Amino acid sequence: MKKLLPLLKNKFFITFIVFSGYLIFLDDNDIFYILKQKETLNQLKEQNKAMKVKLEHTRSELMKIEDLDYLEAFARQEKFFKRKDEDIFVITND
Repeated sequence: MKKLLPLLKNKFFITFIVFSGYLIFLDDNDIFYILKQKETLNQLKEQNKAMKVKLEHTRSELMKIEDLDYLEAFARQEKFFKRKDEDIFVITND
């Protein structure tokens, strides 16, 4: 207690405590804002990883489409293209 009393009378120590409290809790870039930004950054990194996976999948599909047989199968399965003399029935499970 005797060591703490002179610190509480020191104007520089009190100024440091008040300034630190202001920076941590009241400033525009307070601790809560920084934590929120880090969480947002982590979410964006996860989205970036997911987009990279989708990009690789799309690139592999693009490479496969260069083959005409696969192109026809892809158009029929994914885009529901048809020939002039056939009908397509789409069955969904709702």
